[in-house]
Amino acid sequence: MTVVDGDNFPSLGSGLWWGVQTVTTVGYGDHVPTTVAGQLLAALVMLLGIGFLTVITAAITSTFMSRSGRASDADALTAEQLRQINERLERIEAAVSI
Repeated sequence: MTVVDGDNFPSLGSGLWWGVQTVTTVGYGDHVPTTVAGQLLAALVMLLGIGFLTVITAAITSTFMSRSGRASDADALTAEQLRQINERLERIEAAVSI
């Protein structure tokens, strides 16, 4: 931002401060781009920041969902095992009662 809009961002620190504010959506308004090039760069930084957060959130959610899916598969397996045990007990009871 310092290279593109040097009048409003005279130092590297002010450009980095603006970048952190923009990506974290704090945006105090103490540094704002006024040139077209600066505004285009600002739009790019904002969109990339939102996209990055979206990808990270999707990856975390996907991990949780895959773990949840494995748990439900285990529950289904347990239900099938219980059904088989129940059938065996019924056969044993039938054989004992004869």
